[in-house]
Amino acid sequence: MSTNDYVKFITQTFVKHFNQPKIERKKNRAVRKEKRLPLIDRWFGIIPYALKLFFKKKR
Repeated sequence: MSTNDYVKFITQTFVKHFNQPKIERKKNRAVRKEKRLPLIDRWFGIIPYALKLFFKKKR
């Protein structure tokens, strides 16, 4: 990807984002935030998740 293509892509993304109403942007941000994995899983991977499941089953 050349620099010109990259600048064109960034500009299109920027314009597309700011053409949306503010309420829709906030709604999209909330949806993305809900889909995101918990912080511990994002930072440390599957091991904390496996430990969490293991201890949850023991109870």
